[in-house]
Amino acid sequence: MQHKTVLFIGFTWPEPTSTAAGSRMLQLLQVFGVRKYRRVFTSAAAESPLSLDLESFGVEKRVIKLNDTGFDTFISDLKPDIVVFDRFLTEEQFGWRVAEFAPQALRILDTEDLHSLRTSRQAVLKKGIPFTTEAWLQSDTAKREIASIYRCDLSLIISAYEMQLLTEVLKIDDNLLLHLPFMLDAVGEKTLAAWLSFEERRDFVCIGNGKHAPNVDAILWLKKEIWPLIRKQLPDVNLLVYGAYLPQHIQQMDNPKEGFRVRGWAEDAIAVLQKARISLAPLRFGAGIKGKLIDAMQAGTPSITTDVGAEGMCGGLPWNGKIANSAEDFSAAAVRLYRDALSWHRAQRYGISLVNSFYDKGRLSEKLIATIEKIGENQEHHRNQNFIGSMLQHHTMTSTKYLARWIEIKNQDRH
Repeated sequence: MQHKTVLFIGFTWPEPTSTAAGSRMLQLLQVFGVRKYRRVFTSAAAESPLSLDLESFGVEKRVIKLNDTGFDTFISDLKPDIVVFDRFLTEEQFGWRVAEFAPQALRILDTEDLHSLRTSRQAVLKKGIPFTTEAWLQSDTAKREIASIYRCDLSLIISAYEMQLLTEVLKIDDNLLLHLPFMLDAVGEKTLAAWLSFEERRDFVCIGNGKHAPNVDAILWLKKEIWPLIRKQLPDVNLLVYGAYLPQHIQQMDNPKEGFRVRGWAEDAIAVLQKARISLAPLRFGAGIKGKLIDAMQAGTPSITTDVGAEGMCGGLPWNGKIANSAEDFSAAAVRLYRDALSWHRAQRYGISLVNSFYDKGRLSEKLIATIEKIGENQEHHRNQNFIGSMLQHHTMTSTKYLARWIEIKNQDRH
């Protein structure tokens, strides 16, 4: 029996120990691996020391180039059944080539988060004005990202809030979308037994990749406004800041006298979180669901975050900590929860409920495969029902395609 092939095209190589996007990609690779798919991962980016050892997971690797006809030959020979783009930028670069040279392949966009939503929120924060969906939809990035969603057969949406935006505000047919949050193992008795108690834990922790703008902004806000208020009431407590690729100006904030300790990359984020009493994530903009907050739940560590931080993550269930949106409210909530064992244990239980209710790996992976199989049974009809996608694909093939061809010729002329 010949196994099906799934080709992943990554904007970067996955880094599960440093980014939520990397963890998400590893989860998708594992879903297809369990079902015996041949898995091939490609990227035009350079690898880093934190890149996942794909071969150890039975995943084939292939380096590709932008604006290069070698990709056309590669994918024609591979004949994948499914192609997964890891974000809309990758679909823009390679989607038209996949459509032309592997038309049989089901095209899936893993949005990771709505990038346009995150960048729009960042823009309005800088201007000091409230976020509106109208401002989001007026952005060029939103137009590009939504076009990418339409061009694909299926888009994986990680956040319930983003599903709501796409289906209710933009009226995108829900046959083109699948709400697929992080796919996690349940928190069971064995995990619970390994957790440190309230009394055994100490200090606050903040985790975030330094290449991700919302994380850098959150650390700056902590340093300038939030942490001084917490430290004033808890003078013997520290804040430990972890994250890969923290910029120099963040590293220079390390100050033992203030209890503000910048530690850098943590090889095992959950192990770090398990020692802390509370996780702080004062995110003022962003999108998707936050890996650092999921990690905290899996570590039994309550979190203080903002509305943006908790967005789309907990349905109607209580948050595993507190939600606050001003420096004063945030710091007050952090101090109260740090001191109150009863509230802390209640918050920890809420986190267990959230993981086990909304992020069950078995149920979500079955949902993904069932959706793929359903589309595959009548792929031509599925595409025929998506007229906007067909129209956008047509215009892409007659614009992006020829721009890429022109770049190819220019590159050839240089050699």
